[in-house]
Amino acid sequence: MCQCRMTRRALLGLSGAAALPMLAGCDDVNLVSDETVETMGLEAWADIRQSSPVAADSEMQAALSQVSTRLLRAANEVPDAWEVLVFRGPEINAFALPGRKIGVYEGMFDVVANEDQLAAIVGHEIGHLQAEHSQERMNAQVAKGWGMRALSLVLQLGEVEYAAEIAAALGIGVEYGLVLPYSRRQELEADRLGLLTMADAGFRPEQAVTLWQRMDAAISERAPEFLATHPAPQSRIAEIKAMLAELQ
Repeated sequence: MCQCRMTRRALLGLSGAAALPMLAGCDDVNLVSDETVETMGLEAWADIRQSSPVAADSEMQAALSQVSTRLLRAANEVPDAWEVLVFRGPEINAFALPGRKIGVYEGMFDVVANEDQLAAIVGHEIGHLQAEHSQERMNAQVAKGWGMRALSLVLQLGEVEYAAEIAAALGIGVEYGLVLPYSRRQELEADRLGLLTMADAGFRPEQAVTLWQRMDAAISERAPEFLATHPAPQSRIAEIKAMLAELQ
């Protein structure tokens, strides 16, 4: 296990080219405290609650509550400590925030055909939170910002012409070479954790494949996989099938 305990001084002592590979290869870079991450998650949840109305459909809320309760118990969590809500809106989307908050938009219910497929969605989001992916993402963003500032400083001290432009251009490479692939890895890790939790809760994990087939049919336009934070559905289906084979 990589144990990165680099101080801000040590990071700034490296150029961006030197610092970023070190940070990219280490999941244990503690640049943002757990307390800060949870506070930010709770603030974001409060903002969402204020700007996005909760769905009035009691059947949707009840279905989500029943599924999430089974999954949380299987994941050794206390369901009453979590808040899981359906939000009004046609978006085919769900999200998880630090502080044990999960939101599912009404549009997702147009895609899921049964409780097992809904469990695949919720289990995935629980997986994100249990794996502390929010902390990892924030650390990656902070590390990226420090690395680019350090590189820009090195270029300026060396009186390199167009230093700011070079740093900005390399920032594009950092964005697509470090942050987004890191996120795709997290998505697949959350899928794996979700499948395990589904199985432990008595749901049918194989329904995750059908879910993503339905998702692929429902979403007609998407960014290329290389620039997307989520794996493309066909790639995800292949990965999930491999995970299911391991589970069996």
